[in-house]
Amino acid sequence: MTDTERTITIDLGKRSYDVRIGPGMIQRVAQAAQSLSARQAVVISETNVGPLYATKLLESLNAYGLDATAITFPAGEPNKTLPTAAKLLDVCLENTPPIDRDTLIIALGGGVAGDMAGFVAAVALRGLRWLQCPTSLLADVDASVGGKTGVDHPAGKNLIGAFHQPAGVLIDTETLHTLPLAELRNGLAECVKHAVIRDETLLDFLRQHSKTLLAVQSDDPAKLAFDGEVMVELIARNVAIKAAVVAADEREAGVRAHLNYGHTIGHAIETHIGYDNIRHGEAVSLGMVAVNHIAAARGMLDPAVADRVKETLAGLELPVAVGPNPLDTNEIWRIMQHDKKNRGGKVRMILPTALGSVDIHDDITSQEVQKAVAALVGEN
Repeated sequence: MTDTERTITIDLGKRSYDVRIGPGMIQRVAQAAQSLSARQAVVISETNVGPLYATKLLESLNAYGLDATAITFPAGEPNKTLPTAAKLLDVCLENTPPIDRDTLIIALGGGVAGDMAGFVAAVALRGLRWLQCPTSLLADVDASVGGKTGVDHPAGKNLIGAFHQPAGVLIDTETLHTLPLAELRNGLAECVKHAVIRDETLLDFLRQHSKTLLAVQSDDPAKLAFDGEVMVELIARNVAIKAAVVAADEREAGVRAHLNYGHTIGHAIETHIGYDNIRHGEAVSLGMVAVNHIAAARGMLDPAVADRVKETLAGLELPVAVGPNPLDTNEIWRIMQHDKKNRGGKVRMILPTALGSVDIHDDITSQEVQKAVAALVGEN
């Protein structure tokens, strides 16, 4: 292991696994697959990432003696659906040779690919082993850890799925150099989330390194030029936070719900605006600003802390307002009624009390949400 590599263990007893972070990890996927005694591998990717990395990964897997194939599906959150999952399962079950209990599913791509591949692994033959090979910052710091898999439904995000822990996660930071800058910001929103719920010093780290993290190459603005060691450190710190939360509450019976800070309103905004019109991290950024508004209005959170979080988000070039076109606050509230985190018909929300500290509340009112969402319009 080099100085720029880190390993974080997700401690879940017999289901424990390592998250390995560093450059060149895609080249080690085949070795990881062989160590799991897999004889066959199915790489599930999407149309943006597959053309970049799937061929090299297949060549590596075949070189290690695995019968490996790749399946791609159309990129984008709108395609994270049961019909898409059914098509992937059709290919797996009709493969030559067909999948069996020794087949390893490998997720290659961002959060959508991870959710889809993990869902396929969870339901195919009643459960297959799988590896995560995330290629976006959002997936690196959030979606790839914790075993949540699933697909969306018209009523809301991730309403159909299963908890199915991977056998391992390999995060190749070199893949982030080809990530669009907007997608990098997408992941930084989740980093802010982790800082607010668990680690004030991480917020300071993000503020200190914002320009370094958002750097692009002068001769190729489409290629990111972030500091590799800073990126490894950022991902490792976030994975460590999520690892601790998941280890304490694998199936979201208690403290794991803290990871939903900003997401209840954020998911509703995504559903309302449309997945093609706003990125997940952008919606979560707006959700955090709105939730902080509610907490401050209740007297639970110092308004100066809410401002500090908003300034950090803005410094990372994430939205803190929705512009001149107001959101339909009644529709946002209606969508929130279908959130899978609700209990007993009550909307459940995570409210911050200070940096590094949050509480679960199930007494959120429609008036509070509507005021908070309305305050996003034109806010700066």
